[in-house]
Amino acid sequence: MSSALDRLKNLTNKISSYETARKENLKILEELFHKLEIDKKVDRYESLFDFKAVNLSGASLLPESLGEIKEGKYLQILAISYDRNAQVKSKNISLAYFGRSENVDKALKNSVVEFVIRYRFEKSFMTLEHYHDMIGSIAN
Repeated sequence: MSSALDRLKNLTNKISSYETARKENLKILEELFHKLEIDKKVDRYESLFDFKAVNLSGASLLPESLGEIKEGKYLQILAISYDRNAQVKSKNISLAYFGRSENVDKALKNSVVEFVIRYRFEKSFMTLEHYHDMIGSIAN
């Protein structure tokens, strides 16, 4: 009995930890949204999540080289929009452009990388909720 109770407590703590991390992530993501002036291209913070994905050019997002500059590239945040009714279904949109990667201030570059990772973190929660809801609708 104690083992089952311990597993339940651990699971509850983990879920609580994720929700706390998610709330903090959303707060910081919105701050970065304004700091990086993405609000000049996307009128409302909530509209940011209408994009299919957000990507980065000019710096690495790979775990083993996270944030490393790609020489000769331009640092920019790219969003991918998707319209199933359009002739060209997906389209890349530059949300923010910062110039040549090697010339960008390190703190700014780190904020850009952080923004993309935080966006993807929240988007993964939204995807999880979407599939959870879908399963619930067919399982009933």
